[in-house]
Amino acid sequence: MTPVKLACLDLAGTTIGDTDMVERAFAEAIATQGIVPGTSAYARAMVHVHRSRGCPKIEVFRGIFPGNEAQAQAANLTFERSYEGAIERAGLVPIPGTIEAIERLRDAGVKIALITGFSRATLGRVLSSLSWVDMLDLALCPEDAGRGRPYPDMVLTAVLRSGVDDVRQVAVAGDSESDMLCGRRAGASIVAGVLTGVHSRERLLGGGATHILDSVADFAGLVLPNEVGAPSVVTSAS
Repeated sequence: MTPVKLACLDLAGTTIGDTDMVERAFAEAIATQGIVPGTSAYARAMVHVHRSRGCPKIEVFRGIFPGNEAQAQAANLTFERSYEGAIERAGLVPIPGTIEAIERLRDAGVKIALITGFSRATLGRVLSSLSWVDMLDLALCPEDAGRGRPYPDMVLTAVLRSGVDDVRQVAVAGDSESDMLCGRRAGASIVAGVLTGVHSRERLLGGGATHILDSVADFAGLVLPNEVGAPSVVTSAS
C-alpha cells in the first residue's frame, strides 16, 4: 500500500464533539427566518440539515431557502453567531483519542490538514479555542478551495499546499456522507468513516467509505498499519 503522507481530518463530529452545538445553531438560524419547531416546515428543514451535514453551511441554507439568497445569508449569519456564542460559553472538547492519534501521525511524518464546512470566520474562532492548533499543518474551509464538500476541492487543495506527490498518499477521516464523497472523488487511498458524528455506517458506506471506525482514535492505527495498536473496529467496504 502507498504510504500515507497527508491526513485530512474533518472537524465537527470527527475531531471535536460538537454535534449538538451545530444542530442547535442550525435550529436557531432557521427559526429566525420563520421556520419554527413543531411545524412540518421545520421538520423538513432539519431533515435537509441532517442529510447535508459536512457541506458548506451557506449551501445548506440555500437548499432550505431556494431562490432567496438574502434569507439564506441571514440564516447563515445567525448560525455563525449562535455557534460561536456556544463556543464562548462551553468551549470545544476533542473526541477522546483525537490528540493522541494526531501525535502518532505527526511522529510518523504524516502532515495533518483539518477541513471543514464552516466559513473562514467560524473556522478562525474554532482554531483560536483549540489548545492543539499548533499540531496542524493546514486548516481549510470552502473559501480556501473554491468549493466545499462533497466536491474534492478541499482535499486537493491540501495536497497542493502540503507538497504531496500523489493523491494515493492521502487518508481522509470524517463522520458524514459528504466527507466520504469528497475523499473518494479526490482519489485518497483511505477514506474512513467514523461513527462519532451524524451519519450511520450505511450512509458512510454509501458515500464510498473504504473503512468504518468507531472513532478517529483508531485512525492512526489504520493509516500506520505497522504500528502496535491497530484499530479496535475496522470494516472494509471492499
